[in-house]
Amino acid sequence: MVKMEDLVGGTANLRVGRVLRASARGFVVGCKVMQPDIPAFGSFVRADLQPAGISVYGLIYDVVLRDDPMARRFVIAEPPEEVIRDQRENRGMPIEVGVLAVGCRMEGRIVHCIPPQPPVTMDTLYRCTPEEIVEFTQRLDYFRLVLDAPYVPVDELLLASLRVAAAARPPQERRPFLIEAGRELTRLLGNDLLRLDGLLRRLSAMAR
Repeated sequence: MVKMEDLVGGTANLRVGRVLRASARGFVVGCKVMQPDIPAFGSFVRADLQPAGISVYGLIYDVVLRDDPMARRFVIAEPPEEVIRDQRENRGMPIEVGVLAVGCRMEGRIVHCIPPQPPVTMDTLYRCTPEEIVEFTQRLDYFRLVLDAPYVPVDELLLASLRVAAAARPPQERRPFLIEAGRELTRLLGNDLLRLDGLLRRLSAMAR
């Protein structure tokens, strides 16, 4: 069983990778290898735009491992363990991480909005610290940006982000936080009762 604490790392400024391409709504980051302590689906990440002085916050919504000719040849054989390890640690093709932009920090204040400008190629993406996650989720206005995203698994991403955000808080604050998240979902999805019911059931199980 995965514990709440395992969902959030405590290492500040852990680098995820570098931006390959970007738009106003999100960006794709290339990683050399997907280590266990690199953020996964639903994790909060940050890119610092210099010299603009803006930090863009996002949620990881996809992780894609591109194949390469060498890996294609290996899958039809039974390669030695050292060859498998070399492919995992020294891949010729980067792992691509899709990030949905859900806010930014401008002049020291976090705003849940589409950022005024995206990161540029080769900008570094960092994992958010627990403190940053708590600060970002003091308000839940980012829900609307996720719900309106046309190309992500919306419900799963929302629930995964709430799991991570709850794990960043002290144990006594997690249930109240998730209850407040349920209220916000009810406000936003009151006209879609079947979908809302499914989300609230899973949120309730998370809060136990």
